[in-house]
Amino acid sequence: MSSVESGNKISKTIVTLAWIGFLMMLAFGFDRYFEKQSNPNDRPDVRYASDGSAEVLLMQNRQGHYIADGKLNDLWVTFVLDTGATNISIPGRVAEKMNLTQGRPERTRTANGDIVVYRVLLDSVKLGAIELKNVAAHVNPHMDGEAVLLGMSFLKHVEMVQKNKQLTLRLKSGYEIDPNTRY
Repeated sequence: MSSVESGNKISKTIVTLAWIGFLMMLAFGFDRYFEKQSNPNDRPDVRYASDGSAEVLLMQNRQGHYIADGKLNDLWVTFVLDTGATNISIPGRVAEKMNLTQGRPERTRTANGDIVVYRVLLDSVKLGAIELKNVAAHVNPHMDGEAVLLGMSFLKHVEMVQKNKQLTLRLKSGYEIDPNTRY
């Protein structure tokens, strides 16, 4: 093989690898874009009011829901804010990752009918700079996926103001937040 043929082969290999790299970056970019459309609050924005209290700002996703990443007992989860849910509802798969011990069984009514869930008490629930301790929740072994419904056992402790496609959450007076919480 001549040096010209060898040089052409190396050039073709480099061009092919460059195209593969470009296509992989493009695929990664589109994946990130679509993920951001589904959950625009993977790290919720926090701002501080003039009185020093923290506010968490959430944007609606394309379907009009408020979805945000936060923590349950220091495990990162994706929350779906659900004012129609009495408690935080944790899918069985997520509860297993958290090593939660299922508490006493309770019957509850859902949009899909009556089911049995298991009561638990969470050490902490964090959304942005808002953290609550000892929050009631239940494990729902019937839930598909890994999204956690952030129900009223958490939301009743925050003031919520919706304007346009943005929801502002602020801890109600009488509760303290940890100013050192970092996301």
